[in-house]
Amino acid sequence: MPLLARVAPAIGLWFVAPLTAEFLMGNIAITDVVTLISTTFLYGAGALVIREVARRTGRGWPAILAWALAYGMFEEAFFTQTLWNQSWFGVRILDYGNVPALGTGVPWLMFMAGVHTIWSISAPIAVVETLAGSRRTTPWLGKTGLWIVSVVFAVFFVLGAVAKGMAGGWFASPAQYAGAGVLVVALIVLGLRLRRGAPTVEGAVPGPWAVLAFALVAGALFVLLYACDPAGLSPWLAALAVPAWLSVLLYLALFAGVGALVRRWSHRSGWSGAHRLALAAGAMLTYAWHSFPWKVIVPASPAADLTSNAVMTVGAVVLLLSAARRVAA
Repeated sequence: MPLLARVAPAIGLWFVAPLTAEFLMGNIAITDVVTLISTTFLYGAGALVIREVARRTGRGWPAILAWALAYGMFEEAFFTQTLWNQSWFGVRILDYGNVPALGTGVPWLMFMAGVHTIWSISAPIAVVETLAGSRRTTPWLGKTGLWIVSVVFAVFFVLGAVAKGMAGGWFASPAQYAGAGVLVVALIVLGLRLRRGAPTVEGAVPGPWAVLAFALVAGALFVLLYACDPAGLSPWLAALAVPAWLSVLLYLALFAGVGALVRRWSHRSGWSGAHRLALAAGAMLTYAWHSFPWKVIVPASPAADLTSNAVMTVGAVVLLLSAARRVAA
């Protein structure tokens, strides 16, 4: 197989991950080419390393999800540092449910955990693996390629973190950074201990369309829970403000409920690639509709913001339809 054809899925994931994480969500306008390129070294490299290591070592989605969560905590604690920054892009995101002993807002921690685990890493992997067809679970990079991507990710991360620190961007105490580091390492170790999970058992599962509807409802609940924060990034639902403690409980219930159902379905014989794609499609389409009322982080004109959201939504739909055709083929 020619080299370009062999690495094509890896190239796809390199770009789909940041486009989903930041641009489909509506944080950044697609016209910001510089940011698009730079975020590939963060999200693209991170998603690719997680996926390649999981598939090379015979691990499946349990490990991918654990490492996706580790990635999210790693990025938010040490790179963007939103877990500690009390005035991120001028928005006091940590006032809501702030726990002084932790130095962060717990609802924001919950939000970031879900954002990165599902949207930044897992959904892009699921969609690109579907497009890869028969190569869904095989390595896309050689050992040298994996090492290169890993080094690129590490160097970009370290340089970015140091640059923020030199600019006066350290927002937490050494103890808080150490605690975050311990959590990240624990999640990595957990992923190493996880294989493909319980064996498949006989049993029916909801159809792919029902799973898509389920994912859309779960996604809506997830994003709207944080939108109910009256001081958050989406004040358009401020009238429905939910107490911070209740928001945390609802997040935990949502994570546990969705995780339990998906785990149960995915271990049944009726589970298929169409179902996996339906879950990822529900996540991506949630970001698509949510981008329009979402308050953008990187400033852009209203016209540029609206155009970017529309372009990204159409692009996501086209990508998902292409993946659906691949499943049906």
